[in-house]
Amino acid sequence: MKKILLIGKLNSVVKETNAFLSQYFHVQLCSENVNVLEGMLKIVNPDLVLISLIGAYSIDTSMFFMLSDQYAQLPVLTIGTKEESEKFFKYYEEEQFENLIRPVKNTVIMEAVCRRLGLDEKEVQKEAKEERKEIENKKRILVVDDNGTTLRTMKAMLEDTYEVAVAISGAQAMTSIGKKRPDLILLDYEMPICDGKMTLEMIRADDDMKNIPVVFLTAVNDRANIESVLKLKPAGYFLKPAVKDRLLAEIEKILSAVPDTTVLDEN
Repeated sequence: MKKILLIGKLNSVVKETNAFLSQYFHVQLCSENVNVLEGMLKIVNPDLVLISLIGAYSIDTSMFFMLSDQYAQLPVLTIGTKEESEKFFKYYEEEQFENLIRPVKNTVIMEAVCRRLGLDEKEVQKEAKEERKEIENKKRILVVDDNGTTLRTMKAMLEDTYEVAVAISGAQAMTSIGKKRPDLILLDYEMPICDGKMTLEMIRADDDMKNIPVVFLTAVNDRANIESVLKLKPAGYFLKPAVKDRLLAEIEKILSAVPDTTVLDEN
């Protein structure tokens, strides 16, 4: 499946668009914050960017300059009302950007996405159906880390065995969990603003999320830090950088058992 980075406020329209396109593409949600976008572009490496212009007057216009300057070969679709769209036309590079006027049917969005990617719509639907069958039995892992390199490395380690989602902050992790519940979360303990402890507390405070096993990832290998981690009673912890074979083995063990406070490999 091709990858789409869907940018916009998480409202009912964006949720509906995401639900529809996720049937045929790998869709990753992203906020309109240009710094978050820059990080997600490197992590996801999308084939197309789709921007919802709802609430257009609060959108950081520097994202358009970044996309045209640094990602000129990446097709961009924007969707907004005539009034919303007119605000940004002056930033569009003719061949890279295309706008759809809202209200617009999902089938029209699908047609535009396929056209911009040079795909046959019927073939996309056929391939998506086949891929859905393949991943039906795959467990879903959410990797949460503010370091893009770590996210890319972890995703590469896991994606042959699991369906992998990524988030670069605790807040984005909560959004991702709400979108599709993971079977296990790999959570960076040392994150700015909303760290691993705070993120775990938010997860456990939600009845629908509290039983998801959470494994901490930590780069600090000292007794005091490890004790602090274990006091939170996670499903386990791993020291960075994680070793692929050990990580896969421990994830499999956790997923096949009732979550407990087992300490994972410290080496």
